[in-house]
Amino acid sequence: QVQLQACGGGLVQTGGSLRLSCAASGRTSNLYAVGWFRQAQGGEREFVAAISWSGGRTYYADSEKGRLSISRDNAKNTVYLQMNSLKPEDTADYYCAAKYGGGSYTQSYSVWGQGTLVTVSS
Repeated sequence: QVQLQACGGGLVQTGGSLRLSCAASGRTSNLYAVGWFRQAQGGEREFVAAISWSGGRTYYADSEKGRLSISRDNAKNTVYLQMNSLKPEDTADYYCAAKYGGGSYTQSYSVWGQGTLVTVSS
């Protein structure tokens, strides 16, 4: 079992950048992927990006590709989400999650960490 903790959120201006971190503790050897999701106030949770743990393959939501970069450091058990050219629409709680089974990288995440708030001012 793995425990996840997201951090790195904060207040930024439109056009700014943030790097979110997802620190994993516990057993990570059997992880299939780690993903990032976000949920705006009053909105639904949506997939942002994911990375396979062993192979480092990356996947992005179509609407976000080009502004985001997901990476991982297995030695530090940490996944990063670099966000550039931020817009007010990016304001949301961001969560990282762990996936153990195979299949789609956008679905079936079973372990969730606490969210970190990203606020983009106009």
